[in-house]
Amino acid sequence: MSLTLFLAAAAQGAEASIPERFGLEPKYVVMQVISFLIVLFVLYRFAIKPVTATMEERARKIESGIKHAEEMQAKLAAAQEESAVIVKKANADAVRIIEEARKSAKDYLDRQTQETAAKANDLLAKAQQAIELEHKKMLADARKEIARLVVTTTERVLAKKLSDSDRASYNEAAARELAQV
Repeated sequence: MSLTLFLAAAAQGAEASIPERFGLEPKYVVMQVISFLIVLFVLYRFAIKPVTATMEERARKIESGIKHAEEMQAKLAAAQEESAVIVKKANADAVRIIEEARKSAKDYLDRQTQETAAKANDLLAKAQQAIELEHKKMLADARKEIARLVVTTTERVLAKKLSDSDRASYNEAAARELAQV
């Protein structure tokens, strides 16, 4: 049934003109077009144009920000490479300085050891000389004491007192005999 109604409406509408069929009046259509153009101009002037300009400005800022970020990233990479080279050089210098310090310390230790050994040998030689001198002095003192004892004993044995010249001759004779021993 709806198909018949549609066909009937189509047959009836074929006789009337298009504006009449849709109920259009030309004066209202012209006013609507003028109103639309005014709204379109106002929107373009005060809304679309500023929004577009703001979006373009933001796009430029974002683009310049991206370029700046890329430049900074490149500078950072260059700085990192440079710092890596500097650190590598500093490490090499530090290793060289440490090796030089070790060598210097070893040389100093060797020198000090040699000097200490030389001083110890000198002290040992001086001590041996002092011991020899002390030994000779002690032997000389012992010889004198023995000679004195021999003279004293001889005096007692002979029970007489010797004169100073006799005593000196006996002492010299005793000292010669002890020196030969």
